[in-house]
Parts: sequence; structure tokens; C-alpha cells
Amino acid sequence: MPTRRALVILSAVLAAGGVGLGAAQAAPTISPDDMSLGNPKAKVQVVEYASMACPHCGHFNEAIFAPFKAKWIDTGKAHYTLKEMLTEPVQVAAAGFMIARCAGPDKYFTVVDQVFRSQSRWVQGNIKPIFQEIAAANGLDEARFNACLSDQTAAEAIAKRAQNASDQDGVNSTPTIFINGKKLDNLPQTPAEMDAAIAAALKGGR
Repeated sequence: MPTRRALVILSAVLAAGGVGLGAAQAAPTISPDDMSLGNPKAKVQVVEYASMACPHCGHFNEAIFAPFKAKWIDTGKAHYTLKEMLTEPVQVAAAGFMIARCAGPDKYFTVVDQVFRSQSRWVQGNIKPIFQEIAAANGLDEARFNACLSDQTAAEAIAKRAQNASDQDGVNSTPTIFINGKKLDNLPQTPAEMDAAIAAALKGGR
């Protein structure tokens, strides 16, 4: 990844933190540090636990989240919170979230979307230029890009958020979706299935 120092920091933090995925299942615990979109008072409250390095999360982002955002979030009908998780390769997952955070709140979800959509290019080998390209498109020059990924405090915060999500909420896979406090037993595979899950949640079901 971007710099040897960044790799060392991320590897050390993640190893020391023992970031794992819990077994029990609880209602989502929303932290002020979590990133959200939409109307906080909306009747539909969606929480997604996702990792930047998770292929299924990338597919969900493109196939399900994009139309969900347009139909529900952008119209004020839903509030969405992203819980940052770390799956292998954890350095890549952490780096993606760190870049999104460094870009600022207004560009956070833009970067998240771009990182997810870049997953198919990772198989070509070197991820650094891909992440640099995304960072540059969102106002981070090379110096700020390297500084961002060398920020030990930020790396520790990412690891802590991921560990807390696992420990407190018992999430054991990504992506995991909660609607109005209840976990979806089956991940929606189409926008229609997401709409149906929301309709069920509004009626008090799953």
C-alpha cells in the first residue's frame, strides 16, 4: 500500500487490536463518529456494516445502495449509517476508510463509493495508484494522501470503531444490514428486495 510507514502502523494497530467479528447479535449501537446520510428523523433507519475490502459489500454498494439512496435517502424518507468494519486484507480496508475520512464529511460517501467501485481493478496488482487517483479526485494531493495513511491516531480510531461494532453489536459478517433496529436475515439482492425489506420493517416485521 501507500507507504511502508503506513503499512507498519496499520498492521501493528490491527494486530494489537485483535479486530474480530463477534458471534452474538444485538441492535445497532450508533456512535457520533459513525458517518450517516439522510433525514435523522425518518421512519426508515438503515445501518450497514461494511468493509472496503469486502467484494459483497462492493456489489451491494453498486447494485442495491445506489438505487436505495436515490429512492429513500435523497428524498428524506430514510436515514442511513455506515459502520466501518475491517476484513482481509485489513490494510486495504482501513486505508479506504482513512482516505474517505481525510477527504472530509462532505466527500466521505463519495470516496466510499469510488473505492468500492474500484475493487475490480485491484486484481491488477498495485492498489496505491488507484487509491491515489481517488484521493486526488477528492482534493487530497500526494503529500496529504501519504500523511493521511501515516496517521497513527486515525488508524487506531478505525480499528477501535471496527472492534466496537463487533463487540457491541455482535456483527459477524459483511455486509450486514439492519432496518429499524432489526437485522435482515437475508441480504437483499435487488432494489425490489430492499424495498420489500423496508416495507416489512415499517409494518413491524423483518
